Amino acid sequence: MSSIELKSVEKWFGPLQVIKGVDLAIEEGEFIIFVGPSGCGKSTLLRMIAGLEETSRGQIMIDSRDATAEPPSKRGLAMVFQSYALYPHMSVRDNMGFSLKAAGAPKSEIDEKVNHAAAVLKLEPYLDRRPKDLSGGQRQRVAIGRSIVRDPTAFLFDEPLSNLDAALRVEMRYEIAKLHQSLKSTMIYVTHDQVEAMTLADRIVVLDGGRIAQVGSPRELYERPANLFVAQFIGSPKMNVFPASAVAAEARPAEAESIGIRPEHISITAPGAGVLDGTVDVVEYLGADTFLIVDCGAAGQMTLRITGDTELAPGTAIGLAFPPEKTHAFNAEGLAIPAT
Repeated sequence: MSSIELKSVEKWFGPLQVIKGVDLAIEEGEFIIFVGPSGCGKSTLLRMIAGLEETSRGQIMIDSRDATAEPPSKRGLAMVFQSYALYPHMSVRDNMGFSLKAAGAPKSEIDEKVNHAAAVLKLEPYLDRRPKDLSGGQRQRVAIGRSIVRDPTAFLFDEPLSNLDAALRVEMRYEIAKLHQSLKSTMIYVTHDQVEAMTLADRIVVLDGGRIAQVGSPRELYERPANLFVAQFIGSPKMNVFPASAVAAEARPAEAESIGIRPEHISITAPGAGVLDGTVDVVEYLGADTFLIVDCGAAGQMTLRITGDTELAPGTAIGLAFPPEKTHAFNAEGLAIPAT
């Protein structure tokens, strides 16, 4: 296992700065996920840690060693890419052991490590097959196994599930979670999928425009977002945000510019009995949940999540009530206002 620390890390491509002074300490054995919209710098930051991108300024420390100028081969890290990059003419066994063979490791060591990785990833029945005979999920497990045999100090994952269909993504999320529990290795994982981030991470690093917007556990980010960007990026459907002026002054902090409430924290009342009034615009029935899109006039559209079905139809006038302890307030700079 390995600890990794980023100290004021920057990345420039000519005059364009894409990583803007990132400071982050990753503990041994942690599962850290970089998440953010396209172009936020998450994959670039991962490639800098791997040594695949040069660090323009700052330091990358691996186990308290300055690895900023070290080539990838000296960092002791293993990277799993979005594409499987398997050799089509080789068996699963040979694909997994290729890096050890290229390094001149004895056959007995290669066999031992390949068999161990195959057991961890449940690949024993497929060791003599070629990649074309495997499913997408099995190929991704082979790519992960190829990293395991190297016994790296940390694993780096760059959107490893993005090529899989929805069912396989769920299956592979489970496999990766179990892998982390089994190996107890440091893992850094990049994704744009917040479901992966929420279900896998010990801590999530939310990136916005090359800067860290917030770092915390999934629960911390969901329940206590530090700013409007995190509040609306984490959570699906996203948090409802509306002008603070849409509610009575006594119902909000004086410095509040915006008010936020998550869809599942809104309850339906009679018109005039809640914080806002609105008209049901769209009803989306999803089985276990139903989403209501409600037109609240000056407050804009609000999304409600209710359990099961509803008899409410489009055009129905309703009131919306918010528990004060579930309501978020943000100032003019978009920063969260602490609850009093």
